[in-house]
Amino acid sequence: MSDTSSSPDQSYRVTADELRQFIERYERLEAEKKDIAEQQKEVMAEAKGRGYDTRVMRKVIALRKRDKDDLAEEEAVLEMYKEALGM
Repeated sequence: MSDTSSSPDQSYRVTADELRQFIERYERLEAEKKDIAEQQKEVMAEAKGRGYDTRVMRKVIALRKRDKDDLAEEEAVLEMYKEALGM
């Protein structure tokens, strides 16, 4: 009767290989994220060089990410508060 199951050594090796693959994938993504962040900085530097206010651009980008209904509600409350303060 032959034993066809994997030996503990082989199971460990397969698990270690899989773990290494996950870690290497994550590290590649980290490197890509760093490259993207650098490209974003370059875009902002170019926009600033062309005279755009990058602080305001970042606010616009943040607003574009938000849900339109939440944004509309916040803007309505902001207007109400400003009106109450005579602004």
